[in-house]
Amino acid sequence: MTRTIFYTATTLDGYLADENDSLDWLFKQDIDNAGPNSYEDFITGVGAMVMGRTTYEWIREHLLALQEPWPYKMPAWVLSHRELPAIAGADIRFAQGGIQPIHADLKAAAAGKDIWVVGGGDLAAQFAEAGLLDEMVLSIAPATVGTGRPLFPRKFDLELTEVARNRAFVCATYKVLGPANDPAH
Repeated sequence: MTRTIFYTATTLDGYLADENDSLDWLFKQDIDNAGPNSYEDFITGVGAMVMGRTTYEWIREHLLALQEPWPYKMPAWVLSHRELPAIAGADIRFAQGGIQPIHADLKAAAAGKDIWVVGGGDLAAQFAEAGLLDEMVLSIAPATVGTGRPLFPRKFDLELTEVARNRAFVCATYKVLGPANDPAH
């Protein structure tokens, strides 16, 4: 069964990147690549991926700087209202519009494997608002940045289903239950 999963790392204060879109806080952390929340284990179950413009541009810039090819074998959707340059040899599909039809295309391409919401807390929240985000799989770093790109900028109820430690990281998996019930309203 295809699940839609927001798999990401976050700071302890709930940011994906700092105010300059830097991930320096992440790259200096101690992690066991074969430990809990292992990227290698996760990516083998992924059949399609989706990201926003900012994440795509960050990945593209870093690949160009390192002169490395696109690392993903599965098709990737990039959601943007802007026209963006493609990456040679990559199966990238630029899209805009409603989340529901894009999710249907992702699910068809995933062919029974999972869908990875790669980056963008706002994008993940859009999938959640549409009732299409099943899980959040987080690696929580022992770092704070104070401001930046928030992990999940909407009020949602979650259920903790798994917790582990991977050296410096707390690894937590949450089932997305739905919009938070706000007793004040």
